[in-house]
Amino acid sequence: MLRLRLPNLKMVRLRVSFSAVVFKAVSDICKTLNIRRSEELSLLKPSGDYFKKKKKKDKNNKEPVIEDILNLESSPTASGSPASPGLYSKTMTPIYDPISGTPASSTMTWFSDSPLTEQNCSILAFSQPPQSPEALADMYQPRSLIDKAKLNAGWLDSSRSLMEQGIHEDEQLLLRFKYYSFFDLNPKYDAVRINQLYEQARWAILLEEIDCTEEEMLIFAALQYHISKLSLSAEVQDFTSESEVDEIEAALSNLEVTLEGGKADSPLEDITDIPTLADNLKLFRPKKLLLKAFKQYWFVFKDTSIAYFKNKELEQGEPVEKLNLRGCEVVPDVNVAGRKFGIKLLIPVADGMNEMYLRCDHENQYAQWMAACTLASKGKTMADSSYQPEVLNILSFLRMKNRNSASQLTSSLENMDVNPECFVSPRCAKKHKSKQDDYRAAGACEERLMSVSAQLAARILEAHQNVAQMPLVEAKLRFIQAWQSLPEFGLTYYLVRFKGSKKDEILGVSYNRLIKIDAATGIPMTTWRFTNIKQWNVNWETRQVVIEFDQNVSTAFTCLSADCKIVHEYIGGYIFLSTRSKDQNETLDEDLFHKLTGGQD
Repeated sequence: MLRLRLPNLKMVRLRVSFSAVVFKAVSDICKTLNIRRSEELSLLKPSGDYFKKKKKKDKNNKEPVIEDILNLESSPTASGSPASPGLYSKTMTPIYDPISGTPASSTMTWFSDSPLTEQNCSILAFSQPPQSPEALADMYQPRSLIDKAKLNAGWLDSSRSLMEQGIHEDEQLLLRFKYYSFFDLNPKYDAVRINQLYEQARWAILLEEIDCTEEEMLIFAALQYHISKLSLSAEVQDFTSESEVDEIEAALSNLEVTLEGGKADSPLEDITDIPTLADNLKLFRPKKLLLKAFKQYWFVFKDTSIAYFKNKELEQGEPVEKLNLRGCEVVPDVNVAGRKFGIKLLIPVADGMNEMYLRCDHENQYAQWMAACTLASKGKTMADSSYQPEVLNILSFLRMKNRNSASQLTSSLENMDVNPECFVSPRCAKKHKSKQDDYRAAGACEERLMSVSAQLAARILEAHQNVAQMPLVEAKLRFIQAWQSLPEFGLTYYLVRFKGSKKDEILGVSYNRLIKIDAATGIPMTTWRFTNIKQWNVNWETRQVVIEFDQNVSTAFTCLSADCKIVHEYIGGYIFLSTRSKDQNETLDEDLFHKLTGGQD
């Protein structure tokens, strides 16, 4: 038996094979819990800090964790039998009820031998009620990059068994999404997966494992409040959308349109001319002892490069500068309330990062250029089918930030039946409280001395108006998208010492790149793209990871906050996940995973 704490902090107790390698054990666990894409998750042995709580003097205060365990002792993984061949429908079509002819709930019966009942599945597919501000304040919050690096030290080795790694019966481990590359998220089949992903994102925001601005924090709070409200509603929730067309039906109708000579909305269409963007933007390049002054230029974006000229008339001549954005860092620099739409670019050069800021005039211009920069950083052009959806996603996120301050919110304050401080990080709530203390000290009027809760409630309800009509699953997906749009999304940190360096630095591992970060300032210094990696290996005697890139560039480092195998597996794991495609259905090349992550060859 093993106790697993899920991303929504729910404890599950189930039977797991301690002799199977962790990759296989996680696959079996996910089948039991009805979570698709098990390769994105893994088991984490938490450090002592994770469970550290402030001691309570109240003797009546009991730990609720012990009595709140979902016991799945009859789990099929107990027998250790191989998975039945019918676990996945090849097309993921919902299974139909033989009596009524209606589709069975698409999250209950994908797996013929799952012990989850409808009630248990609801627990995993529904959001848990918000924690009290006191409980939030007691939970472990990493304060620095080094603290965040410590959290990632406990990932288990996927190529070895639980027994080999010293895990004992009934020990508590965390089941978490390890790789931030979420493939084929589908509301029709992924109720549990989407909810657990939403919960992992929610706790990352609340515990400040990822940084966001106050404006973004309020959007996350509004979405949490909305999701909490819908989850508590008495109505039976349906995870499938009637208007949603089955993937096969959509493909058939698309084919029909194509055969009839119509224009199908297909990413496979041949685009002979790669689109370009050309417009006036403001540019700023940071230099020492200079104030931040933006200067206007005529910018032209083509392929994956950006060029700028003194004015439009000089476009046919030599540009002031031309920059290839492939492999660069693209960071939003936006304040919707202040009408500031900026893009920060960190472009890799031989001796570090070349930093520049672009300033757009309005939302539409920002969305187009931001989407183009993001795609170019991945080596894609605006001809890629993901360009238009990316523009729409950015605009949608900006609209959520666009608060309607003219609306009458006071009547809604009493409807906010949950403490608004449950939906923001303790630091954000504390900041509001210190503002209130400043107003009080300055002798401000009663209106400004509104309680912290009422102030927060008013601002959350303001942001909530933009999402109030969203269905439950769409709100969770929107929360996940907003999380993915944060500059630090998907970065896993490790404390390392690079070869030839005399100081410790932070290595950030993401789904498509490695980033060398200054441990003291948090400023990125160098970025390496996975697409440029020729090979990587470990010198097991010196515990040093060596990576070779194109153009005879190489780097080597020892890992100080975790075993070097963990970092090696992260790199190989992300490269493995990038090989997935829709036509594979649900089959995975487990041998390829171990070849890329095992570090044996």
